[in-house]
Amino acid sequence: MGTKTVDGAGTGAEAKNDQKATEEATAAVTEAPAEATEKAPAEAAEKAPAEAADKAPAEAEAKAPAAGEAAEADADEFDDLTEEELAALAEEEPEGPSGVGQGAGAVVSVALGLVSLTGGWIGTVAAARETLIGQLQTSSTASVAKQVKEVYGDAWQTTALWAGLFALVALVTGVVVLVRPAFGAPGRTQAPWIKSVAWAGVALAVIGLLLAVLKYSDALLGLPSTS
Repeated sequence: MGTKTVDGAGTGAEAKNDQKATEEATAAVTEAPAEATEKAPAEAAEKAPAEAADKAPAEAEAKAPAAGEAAEADADEFDDLTEEELAALAEEEPEGPSGVGQGAGAVVSVALGLVSLTGGWIGTVAAARETLIGQLQTSSTASVAKQVKEVYGDAWQTTALWAGLFALVALVTGVVVLVRPAFGAPGRTQAPWIKSVAWAGVALAVIGLLLAVLKYSDALLGLPSTS
């Protein structure tokens, strides 16, 4: 009886030990992937900066010779050129005029053309002065035709003369603005608004000059007949 109890106790202890060993092995197998999963990002994060730090100098060293070689090639290319060729390269991209002067000239042309049509203070003063001279130099006994011509006719002709001068200056200014690009840097186009304003000035000048000539010659608004 005593022998059987000891054997049964030994067998139960061995069974418990085997069960415990099996549970520990299962727990170890279950925990191993979790630990590997937790350690993998940390190890990758530690390795990434180190690898980047190792690669950066190598890449910089690889690029530096290439940049140096390109700079040396450009320097050698310019060294091989003669002074004439260098001057030609410098002249390939001329700065040229900015167009400010041409725009101002176009506006001046239009303004002078308007003055030639509407009249200016200098033309008014000149006409009044001519009227005064006619009154002083014409006697009261002179004929009516002579008095009209000296007092009014000469004054009107003076007004037409000054209007014609303004129109002529406006015409010359507008034409100069239009032909200026032909004598400037090649390839530089004139701004469209400058051309438009210059053409407007030329048109006003032509009209003003034509009217001034007609009035000065008494073909337009001539003196009335005194007969």
